[in-house]
Amino acid sequence: MAKSHEIKVARRDVQGKGASRRLRHAGLVPGIVYGGDREPAMVEFNHNEIWLAQQNEWFYSSIIDLNLDGSIYKVLLRDMQRHPYKQLVMHLDFQRVSENEVLNATVPLHFINEEISPAGKTADVLVTHELKEVHIACLPKDLPQSIEVDLANLTAGDIIYLSQLKLPAGVEIPALKLGKDHDDAVVIAKAPSAAEEAAE
Repeated sequence: MAKSHEIKVARRDVQGKGASRRLRHAGLVPGIVYGGDREPAMVEFNHNEIWLAQQNEWFYSSIIDLNLDGSIYKVLLRDMQRHPYKQLVMHLDFQRVSENEVLNATVPLHFINEEISPAGKTADVLVTHELKEVHIACLPKDLPQSIEVDLANLTAGDIIYLSQLKLPAGVEIPALKLGKDHDDAVVIAKAPSAAEEAAE
């Protein structure tokens, strides 16, 4: 089941680089909310609140409740611009979501039980995580914060593909509809000989 998290937001009446610079000096982050059947809304966020939120995994893959003067708007983060070297968030893009419309999102993969698997217990087997996240489609109510990949039975020579992932109810991977060529490897456990050949 999708989790939601609340962030306060205020309307932004001014636009342009100069206005955005003044906002940042005031400890605010400019942003935009678009999508749905409404016009794009120019908004601003408290930088400290955003900075703390963006350190959490849910900020990137969960439905977020934007609280605008008591009204709640359900959104997904679509883009975040950071300063190249300062600890600053420069701009945020959020997309509105509708409970009845399928949304596309990227969620992280969580790998579990690798250390207790036959491959994990073998010193000379190289286990590589080929993907760290996966693109999915689902209704907002079914959006998972992450997808677990259980490696408990992984042995040397095994390859786990996208089609083998256990997806939550209501969740699918659009790429798999495009054919076998899009069934990418998620995890590879290279046997000693294979690992040596790859190194060479």
